[in-house]
Amino acid sequence: MRDRESGVGKIANQRHASGPSMTAAAGASVSNGSPSNEPFLAADVGGTHARIGLVVGSADGKRPVTVLHYHRYSCADWSSLTAMLHDFVEQLAGTPHAAVRHRIERCAVACAGYVLDDAIINENLPWSVSIRDIRDGLAIKRLAVINDFEAVAYAAQFIDASETRPIIETAQPSAGGPILVMGPGTGLGSAVLLPGQPRVQVLATEAGQISLAPGTEREIEILRMFKRERSHVSFEDALSGPGLLKLYRALCELHDAPVCLITPAEVTGAALAGRDPAAVEALQVFCGLLGSFVGDLVLLYGASGGVYLAGGILPQIQPFLQASTFAARYFDKGVMRAYLQQVSVRLIEHGQLGVIGAASWFLDERQGE
Repeated sequence: MRDRESGVGKIANQRHASGPSMTAAAGASVSNGSPSNEPFLAADVGGTHARIGLVVGSADGKRPVTVLHYHRYSCADWSSLTAMLHDFVEQLAGTPHAAVRHRIERCAVACAGYVLDDAIINENLPWSVSIRDIRDGLAIKRLAVINDFEAVAYAAQFIDASETRPIIETAQPSAGGPILVMGPGTGLGSAVLLPGQPRVQVLATEAGQISLAPGTEREIEILRMFKRERSHVSFEDALSGPGLLKLYRALCELHDAPVCLITPAEVTGAALAGRDPAAVEALQVFCGLLGSFVGDLVLLYGASGGVYLAGGILPQIQPFLQASTFAARYFDKGVMRAYLQQVSVRLIEHGQLGVIGAASWFLDERQGE
C-alpha cells in the first residue's frame, strides 16, 4: 500500500533518539568524481512513515535543494528501508528522471536512532536498518546519517512564514536567535538551530528524556501512576502518541471508567468530538504539559528566534491546542514571562522538510570536506 504526499503535507510520527547525530557510514567511499549537481537520494525515516526524495543541489539560496521526485511510505508495509529505497529508485523509470536511476551513488538518511557498527538503532521502527544492506543493495558509495529532528531543524532556516500556522504570535519576533524545533509523534523529538556564519549549526538534543515535571494536582496524580511502571518518567512518556494513550488510560483509572479506546488516534478523535470525558481530559493534560515543556526549553536554549512545533499529533489538534492551557502554561515562568512573550510559537507540517534538511546538511558537509 502506498500513499502520496506533495509539497508540505502530513507529518510522520518521529522520535529523536540518542547517539551520534552526524555520522558518515563506516567504510563508505567518497566518489570524488561525482559532480556536485548530480542527483542523489535523501530519506527521512520516522517511526510510522518514511519519506524519500530524489534531490539535487540548487543555486537558490532560499532553498538550496530541489526535490525532483518524492514519495511517502508507511514503514509497517515494508520489510526494510533498503526495500523502500529500491522501490523508490524503480519508480524513477516512469518519471522524467529515469536516466539517473543507474548512477545514483549518494544517499543522506535522516533517522531517529543512533549508529552502532553496521546498524541504525531505533526501537520505534518495525525493522532494523542495515547500512551495509543499503550500500550494497543500491550500489551507494557515499551514505551519511543524520538524526531526524536534527534534519528538520536544519531545514528550519528555509521555512517561510506562509508555510506555518501561528499558535503564539508576538508583536516583534526576534530575528537571528536560536530556533527551537520540537514535537510529539511516535516519540518526542527536539533540536535547536543555531545561527552562524558561514553556515548554521544544529544542536541535537534528548530533551524528551527530561524527567516529567507536573504542574497541577491532576498531573501529580498521573505521575504517581506512571511511576508504578518505571522509576524514571520522562516528558516523552506523556508527550507522544503512546504517551497520550497512557494519559487516557491513567485518567480512565482515576475516573473508574472503562478503557474503550486502544490507539492514540482513537483518543484524539474521541477528544476532538467530545465523545469520551477521559479522552478530552487526556488531551487537555497533554496540551498543558506541552506548553509548560516548550516554555522550559525556550529558556534552557535561549531560543529567542522562535519555536516550530512539528510531530504527527499537533497538526490534527490545532484548534484544541489553541483553546487549551498551552499558552497559559507556556507563559507561566515567573519573572521570565516577559521574555517568553517575545518568542513566537508556530506549527509546521513539515512534509518534505526532513528530506530537504538531510540533503542540505549532506551538501554542506561535502563543501566542508
